[in-house]
Amino acid sequence: MGLKKTESGRGWRHDCVRPATVTAATRATCMAVAAGTTFGIASLLPSGSLLAADAPMSRPLRVVVPYPPGGTSDAQIRIVGPKISEAIGQPVLIDNRPGASGMLGAEMVARSSPDGHTMLMTDVGNLIMTGIVHPNAPYVVARDFAPVTLVSFTPHLLGVFPGLPVQSVADLVKHARAHPGKLNFATSLGGATHFAGLLLSQHFGLQWVEIPTKGGTDSITQVMGGQSDLVFNSMVSMMPQGKAGKLRILAVTSPKRVPQWPELPTMAEASGIAGFSTGSWQGVVMPAKVAPAVVARVNRELVRALGMADVRERFFGLGTEIVGNTPAEFGNWLRDEDARWSVVAKKANLKVAF
Repeated sequence: MGLKKTESGRGWRHDCVRPATVTAATRATCMAVAAGTTFGIASLLPSGSLLAADAPMSRPLRVVVPYPPGGTSDAQIRIVGPKISEAIGQPVLIDNRPGASGMLGAEMVARSSPDGHTMLMTDVGNLIMTGIVHPNAPYVVARDFAPVTLVSFTPHLLGVFPGLPVQSVADLVKHARAHPGKLNFATSLGGATHFAGLLLSQHFGLQWVEIPTKGGTDSITQVMGGQSDLVFNSMVSMMPQGKAGKLRILAVTSPKRVPQWPELPTMAEASGIAGFSTGSWQGVVMPAKVAPAVVARVNRELVRALGMADVRERFFGLGTEIVGNTPAEFGNWLRDEDARWSVVAKKANLKVAF
């Protein structure tokens, strides 16, 4: 599995992605696959659910975002929410429930009624990294959630303090080897950017000091100010500072160069690590016992909304690429991500107390 260049040339998509505009035959095939997924979806339609088929919903759809307003998950669902509202004939209510690194809101959805009126819009850290590094996480993704769709993918950028005497990833590796344990890596422990740094350091056998931060903004601020030396973070957050010269950006972690910064090399190109691809992604899940027909309906409306031209333009402006795949494909993606990052965490003996 991997990411491929989109037909428009404006980004990348996973090779299992179902494009937003497909033929009737392709759509029928995708829906048949989605209906057959076994990743946490029960087979019985819960009583009282009016979301199956195309019947109007009986009350508003609640979308829990397990982070404060203003973050990536929050921004994206606020773009597509009005489109879904028009289709289902009910308001789409955004319910921000931050706390415990996203676990509070995720657990709320996992324990909610599986009637099709509640879903979770969240990210890789919440759905994958938390379960890997937290020994007592209050939910298990494969058991407690039904995947709906992978919404988007945003690559990381690798940036360094402009005063650091390195101009490339090769320079950084050489400098780190010459000064073991001297470089400071600013990161939010246990998140996707932390794992990106671990992947790089493990490949080259590098040693640096991990400086825990409060999140991506704090990490970037530390490196811009020279309190830390390097940082991985999302392209959305780091590209403005990089283009302004406040950070020296060495590479992007997407499989292909990004159209927003075409001269910037990929990590694979800059480091020689074949297939080095990391990033932050957003996805939608529902409680595990929501019926397949309900999941299919929500998937259909989400993918339809994600395919709209104005939505695609707004996502592109955020520096992220829309995906929009089937429940089965998203379930496969979750399994692959869990297996991939579990290996990295085990090698690092990583456990994080939230």
